[in-house]
Amino acid sequence: MTDFTSKARTGLAKLCLPLQNSQDLDPLLERIGDAKYVLLGEASHGTHEYYTWRAEISRRLIQEKGFSFIAVEGDWPDCFEINRWVKNYPDTAESITDVLTQFDRWPTWMWANWEIAALAEWMRKYNNAVPKSQRVGFYGLDVYSMWDSMKIIVDYLEKEDPEAAAYAKRAINCFEPYGEEESYGIGLSRMKSSCREAVLQLLLEVRQKAAHYNHAPEAGLNAEINALVAANGEKYYRSMSAFGDNSWNVRDRHMVEALNTIMNYHGPEAKVIVWEHNTHIGDARATDMADEGMLNVGQLVRDQHKPEEVVLVGFGSYEGTVIAGRMWDAPMQEMPVPPAIEKSVEEVLHSASQESKLLIFDQQPALREYFRGWMGHRAIGVVYRPERERGNYVPTKLSARYDAFLYLDKTRALHPIHLKPAGQKTPETFPFGM
Repeated sequence: MTDFTSKARTGLAKLCLPLQNSQDLDPLLERIGDAKYVLLGEASHGTHEYYTWRAEISRRLIQEKGFSFIAVEGDWPDCFEINRWVKNYPDTAESITDVLTQFDRWPTWMWANWEIAALAEWMRKYNNAVPKSQRVGFYGLDVYSMWDSMKIIVDYLEKEDPEAAAYAKRAINCFEPYGEEESYGIGLSRMKSSCREAVLQLLLEVRQKAAHYNHAPEAGLNAEINALVAANGEKYYRSMSAFGDNSWNVRDRHMVEALNTIMNYHGPEAKVIVWEHNTHIGDARATDMADEGMLNVGQLVRDQHKPEEVVLVGFGSYEGTVIAGRMWDAPMQEMPVPPAIEKSVEEVLHSASQESKLLIFDQQPALREYFRGWMGHRAIGVVYRPERERGNYVPTKLSARYDAFLYLDKTRALHPIHLKPAGQKTPETFPFGM
């Protein structure tokens, strides 16, 4: 059992590494070594520091270790437009803001933000200085336009079956941070059979709208992933409408299949950086997700490759602000993130010392031992209600869930592109002045 005494917490601080600047990432880069899969998490989809620290890690991995591309928890068609822009393909938009402002589905802020704009601008500059064969890509791994499809579901049901529409909205809220589909199942069970079939047919049509770039760079990969999204999307939505099936597993299996397809496209020497929520990249077997039969990307990638080829990096913070919505499709807003609850991962690290920290578990056996037991670990989704804070903690064995962990004591909300600051073209959002 973990010792939570003040003496033990003071000792804990001495086991952690400092995390103040880019040079403090040197031990993490050493731990990554020759790994081909580096998965970087986040404890919310709306925190500035999660994006900027991941950007700095990614920049160093690209420059120092020759990583091939970044793959994110985003839709393929939208992210492929970013990919085309950073590689300076013909007929791309003039500026990255022109690309990102096309992200018009909720939650727009996840990828349409100034932090991603700054990273993309750096990637384009980097790519312009290297041979075309070495240009670094940016791809989406997700199974849908899920959020587009969910909005269509709700719009359709509000006309055909308002009661079921209410269940669909509630199910969307429940899906964060890692999904509970009982409400959705009840809603579907109350629909008329013809209505249910019409919704599934509508989803099929939505999945078929992905763009194809004939005679364009990466056209083959684009077509292959779009076909994969269509095939696995059918499984995903079918699993959501069937009792007992776990659509979460379908989704994460798809993301790994998409990842493997992109890796194969780039060849045997390819290396990937994955950006997703902690609930996707942290090994599910070290959380209560496993009790529900749920798996995730981190678990699957670990299972498919040698231990030295995979590094999972989690993120967390004690307090601050975040961009989120109070319910599905609600206006995005900056919300407070209250101090973490007692004996959670975040509260323990804060009480050890009020500084940001880097934890590398296999380099510090005592640190690994301290975090081998069950502790609450905060997970904030795109839907967030600070007053319900206690429900946002996932029981976790931290040192088994991740290989390394970035703890950021106080964080702030990211900068959505659709909320452009007055008088500024691009906020200073890339870390350390890069």
